[in-house]
Amino acid sequence: MLSRKAKYALKALVFIYEHPEMVPVSTKDISEAEKIPYKFLEAIMNTLKQNRIVKSRRGPRGGYDFARAPEEITVAAVMRIIDGPIALTTCTSENFYEKCEECIDEKTCKVRKMFVRLRTSMLPVLERSIAEM
Repeated sequence: MLSRKAKYALKALVFIYEHPEMVPVSTKDISEAEKIPYKFLEAIMNTLKQNRIVKSRRGPRGGYDFARAPEEITVAAVMRIIDGPIALTTCTSENFYEKCEECIDEKTCKVRKMFVRLRTSMLPVLERSIAEM
């Protein structure tokens, strides 16, 4: 399940994208418009800034803008930054793979096969950019 933190990160990025006239957009404006708790959003925006998704400007007209083109920022990238692996099991993760402790044979594991199919069908949707949402 998508965490609330990842959902709020995506909502904030879409808000910035849809309101270019407000850039740089303050955390307060995003918080009020999207009904996201202010302090929680501050922490999320800081994480996005550390990962070079957004950049910030200080001062009375300060706020956030994209650090790179929104067309280059995918939903999957944001989810990985905030929540880690997208795959529902570690043995099906492309970026965070770990063998299951109890697994006897990954090649014949029906549960693994099902979750590989699920990840494979989800990824094309999640690889869309913020601009395509």
